[in-house]
Amino acid sequence: MPEIAISAAQNALRCSPGAVMYLASLGECYAALGNRQEAQKMLDHLHDLSKQQYVTPYFLARIYAALGRKEEALHSLEAGYVERTSSLVFMKVDARLDELRTEPRFHDLMRRMNFPD
Repeated sequence: MPEIAISAAQNALRCSPGAVMYLASLGECYAALGNRQEAQKMLDHLHDLSKQQYVTPYFLARIYAALGRKEEALHSLEAGYVERTSSLVFMKVDARLDELRTEPRFHDLMRRMNFPD
């Protein structure tokens, strides 16, 4: 139900303007709805915001994955690994990353993080 999720994310942003998690959620919702242009706007906004405050690459990876941009999603996950972002603890079970699970780079990252098979 991406339309409901978009409405909820927009409402959350009204309550907490600029909250990275809600901006990322909105980007994912747009991507899930097939609105690539709005999802890209959220990605651009998050990249700009990252120059002023921390934006976990994990959130970017989820938006890229929702857009089917596997290479960029994997690059973002790798950046999160280098940064040691705590968000990566969810990547083994996060269904939003399922499209990446067949990728050798994803498996290599999981191995380096010492996740069990």
